[in-house]
Amino acid sequence: MGAQQVKVVGAQRVKGKGGRLRSLLARGVIGVVAGVVLWIGAAAALDWHGRRQRPQGRHDAIIVAGCRVKPNGTPSPALKRRTRAAVALWNQGLAPKIILTGGLGDHPPTEAAAAAAYARRLGVPARALIQEGRSTSTEENARFAAQVSAARRVIVVTDSYHVFRSRRVFARHFPEVAGYGSTPGPGPRIKGALREVAAIAWYGLAGRL
Repeated sequence: MGAQQVKVVGAQRVKGKGGRLRSLLARGVIGVVAGVVLWIGAAAALDWHGRRQRPQGRHDAIIVAGCRVKPNGTPSPALKRRTRAAVALWNQGLAPKIILTGGLGDHPPTEAAAAAAYARRLGVPARALIQEGRSTSTEENARFAAQVSAARRVIVVTDSYHVFRSRRVFARHFPEVAGYGSTPGPGPRIKGALREVAAIAWYGLAGRL
């Protein structure tokens, strides 16, 4: 084989390797883009699902999923929003009791206590409120709420994107569970919904759904 032929063959091999490399790179990029699109689509679907839930009929209790307390001891915007939504359902006569969940986080009091105080300011009498002040996760919200109440038919109030997972988790501890989503502002809503996709995957792998 002459020197010119060797050069041609070598160039073809290099070109072939370069083509395969570009093909692999293109597939990788397509895979990443597809994954991002699926992630965003799943987040949007979760939020849509939560916002369309409309509980009907009489229930035993309305349960507020816990959320953080601010440094001054008042409920965070998310916890206030969830509590307001629960109080609105209570005012409609959908249940005689509201169960506030959530233990002690970075700042006292417990999430349940902060939410209960806020509910009382909104006009709910203390006798209609039950506090569950130990939980630190959605799964514990459900498990401990079942321990402090004999309720069987409940409505879980949480952020809209969190409704799907909450209903699945609470259904492991209550015979009948409805969901109701309070809708955050655009920023927290997008961030929370994207994070919720990962949380659902984790709960699913852990067998908690």
